[in-house]
Amino acid sequence: MLIESGWKLALVTPESAVEEFAMALDPFCYGLSAFEIEEGGDWRVEGFAGEKPPQDNLTAAVALAALRAGVPEPRLDCVPIPATDWVAKTQKSFQPLRAGRYFIQPSHYDGAIPAGSIALTIDAGAAFGTGEHATTKGCLLALDQLAKRRRFARTLDLGCGSGILAMAMAATWRRKVLAGDIDPEAVNVARQNFQINRLTPLTHAYVSRGFSASALRAGRPYDLITANILARPLISLAGAIRRHTTPGGVVILSGLLNHQENMVAAAYRAATFHLVHRITIDEWRTLVFVL
Repeated sequence: MLIESGWKLALVTPESAVEEFAMALDPFCYGLSAFEIEEGGDWRVEGFAGEKPPQDNLTAAVALAALRAGVPEPRLDCVPIPATDWVAKTQKSFQPLRAGRYFIQPSHYDGAIPAGSIALTIDAGAAFGTGEHATTKGCLLALDQLAKRRRFARTLDLGCGSGILAMAMAATWRRKVLAGDIDPEAVNVARQNFQINRLTPLTHAYVSRGFSASALRAGRPYDLITANILARPLISLAGAIRRHTTPGGVVILSGLLNHQENMVAAAYRAATFHLVHRITIDEWRTLVFVL
């Protein structure tokens, strides 16, 4: 089946401005990526949209991002993508992977599951989080390390995407896990994945901007929160996460580039968290804090 995959948006920027432009393109796209073109050089930010975004709105967003970042406004390419079944193509290329005790497998996988592992079934699709990306893998490795020495009873996956981290927590500690995401489609995908993995009794997902959903506020205080989003939203959420975390609780943060650690860590130290561990995979950083 052919699917019209829409439009690709792309621009080139210095590394220091990557996050500003990613945030500028995010409202127009269903997926974003950023990668270094040459070591130590400029970065390419790409977004994918189902329909061609309004040109005036898009141009204004990029111009504002350039102003905030203090860099020249880059050229933005917006080109149609030939019709193809991208979901099927991506799912076919997605192979099982291991992250600590977690074994992430696509639904078409029929091979052996490593002994002693926790198997989670996820297909690449409309929501972020299959374990392949360094930020998701970093969070899974952090959960694996925590599980060696501690149990958790009240857990939250903030910015859940596919729900992979919520499922990992539910499968590890067999306790209720709440999940929230700003994107209704991501919440739908997470709920489907909960059902596929037979974790529906333990996992509940809600559309929520931060802690705006009453169910997420009612679930506090949490002794474990994961938040795999972007650096600036993580910074803005520091106070709210502090208010929703029990003393001694753990917070796992990811979605930030290595050079963004200091500003994220500063916000959480100001909220009385203590950095106890970091995981670096490629240019991405995962931070573990204790309150």
